[in-house]
Amino acid sequence: MELSTVPIEVTEGLNVIVGQSHFIKTVEDIHEVMVGANPNMEFGLAFCEASGLCLIRTSGNAEDLVELAARNAESIGAGHCFIIYLRNGFPINVLNALKSVPEVCTIYCATANPLEVLVAQTDLGRGIIGIVDGMPPAGIETPADQANRRELLRTFGYKL
Repeated sequence: MELSTVPIEVTEGLNVIVGQSHFIKTVEDIHEVMVGANPNMEFGLAFCEASGLCLIRTSGNAEDLVELAARNAESIGAGHCFIIYLRNGFPINVLNALKSVPEVCTIYCATANPLEVLVAQTDLGRGIIGIVDGMPPAGIETPADQANRRELLRTFGYKL
């Protein structure tokens, strides 16, 4: 077995979700979740088929994000993984709906941070074994940091 890291492109203003699924119907079902979540959200989706033609299946409502998702799914190259890029929306708005899609097995991450996918290569193929999401902690928050966190959540509209 060979282990490697695959850097994932996350540019300013985008969020990315990486997950595992099990069926070609995933593409249509995730697309429906995404368009139903927020009419202003743009997204691109890519899914690595793991049998049959073994194609990278794509969908979305923003061509640049579809291309970005396809390129990064190809870099990961692991069967049945999917990657979704979001603009004008946050993963928190779609995660529960994604988790309820019958084909979705795992959500590995949802982030706007620098991201690496840990991949194992065997004779059979490639699989995701983990995620490196962002930087390590720089310390424990202070009372001022707590106040800033609470203010930020209210700025985003997630708390009253």
